[in-house]
Amino acid sequence: MVILLIIYILIFIVFSLVLFAIAQIKLSGIKIKDFWSFIEANQILEKLYRFAKKYERLTYKEQLMFLSEAEKVFNAFDKVPNLLWEDEYQKYMDVLDKYKNIKIARWSQT
Repeated sequence: MVILLIIYILIFIVFSLVLFAIAQIKLSGIKIKDFWSFIEANQILEKLYRFAKKYERLTYKEQLMFLSEAEKVFNAFDKVPNLLWEDEYQKYMDVLDKYKNIKIARWSQT
């Protein structure tokens, strides 16, 4: 009986913390969906950053993939305040530079 009570209390605490986090996100003016897409975009940003640093020249297919993934990241980062992602600013800028270079190269080919 005591173990069951402890489990209920722990579940209540976890549920309360989740609700508190949701309330804080909403109070800061961010939609939950936008915040979740920001979290996912942050993971993609890390992959794109490593990819951009590792490869200088990309195939046409890799360029398309990089451009589409980078656009998803940029859209997600635009929906949240800069304060949330200021730690990732340098990675963001490096990916943005690679994005711009690919776009310029593709425009010059046409």
